[in-house]
Amino acid sequence: MVDARTQLRNLVYRSEHSIVKSRNTTSMNKSSIAGLLLLTGFLFSSCIRFTFTGASIPADAETFSVSYFENNASLVNPNLSRTLTEKLQDKIMGQTSLSMVNSGGDLAFEGEITGYTLQPVAIQGNETAQLTQLTVTINVRFYNKSDDSKNFEARFTRYQQYSSSQNLATIEDGLIETITEELVDDIFNKALVNW
Repeated sequence: MVDARTQLRNLVYRSEHSIVKSRNTTSMNKSSIAGLLLLTGFLFSSCIRFTFTGASIPADAETFSVSYFENNASLVNPNLSRTLTEKLQDKIMGQTSLSMVNSGGDLAFEGEITGYTLQPVAIQGNETAQLTQLTVTINVRFYNKSDDSKNFEARFTRYQQYSSSQNLATIEDGLIETITEELVDDIFNKALVNW
């Protein structure tokens, strides 16, 4: 009987000791994880700010500017320059915490539209085009005041195809809308996401 009591007491003591040890280990693990997360957060916040969109913004950048995109194409759509400029401004304002300034931003964009072409594609047997392709080409310069190695000048091209039986005047605005959205995504990704 004494042996059974002693064994029971020893078992209870070991269980209590294991529970206390387990609690100490758990709280130590939680403290270690919290410390590691705090250190990681501090290191990243001191260099670059990240957004939920994947953009990496230099910590000291507070402003951006987008100069008006002049239309130097031989064929000119009167709304294209304004649409492209405003869409790029809206994208940066909507997906970063940067403030827009008229010129000389910490991150600055400028450029021009160099091409606006219509080209027949999908030629049929009777030598008529089933589709027409509207192509827009732009040249963009990006300046990062805090890191010159991120500066670039690049050419971007996007296009949309439509049935040659359609009247361009009735669908041109929709095509421009799609093309400029794609161009703005390309510019944003190259400048701020580094794709």
